[in-house]
Amino acid sequence: MTRSKNRGFSLLEVLIALMIFSVGLLGLAGLMVVSVKTNNGAYQRTQAAFLAQSMVDRMRANSMGVWGGNYNATVPGGSNPTCPCTVAQLAQRDLYWWGQELTNFLPNPAATVRCVNNNNVGVNDRRRPPYNGTCTMTITWTEGSLDRAATGPGSQTFTWVFQP
Repeated sequence: MTRSKNRGFSLLEVLIALMIFSVGLLGLAGLMVVSVKTNNGAYQRTQAAFLAQSMVDRMRANSMGVWGGNYNATVPGGSNPTCPCTVAQLAQRDLYWWGQELTNFLPNPAATVRCVNNNNVGVNDRRRPPYNGTCTMTITWTEGSLDRAATGPGSQTFTWVFQP
């Protein structure tokens, strides 16, 4: 009686197939880790843009405070004044709550707002100052690095120059 050589898989063939499958799964797991980190970074950039727009809307509602220099500040920080508010107190309140939002939505945030009035209209004229000035808003936060050789988190920056 003669035995056929093509009777089934050998143990070696099964082990090789299992090894190839395992390497493929490890690659897929690595791809998933990079995907999650990238999505988290995109989420943080979206939050920074949303929070910047929120502050710009507050500044547009208080243009006298903008051109009076009341929004020129570093955030988070400051205090929350009770209102009814003066123009300066409203700016201080806006900056305080904006700082709270930054802290809630971004890791280790810091922000600065600097406005320059390029006209000769005084802020006490009780009329809306013309839009001849610009404001620069910069938001920074830390983000985990995608580079495995890097030892620490990376710093991300969102900068916006606008006219309120």
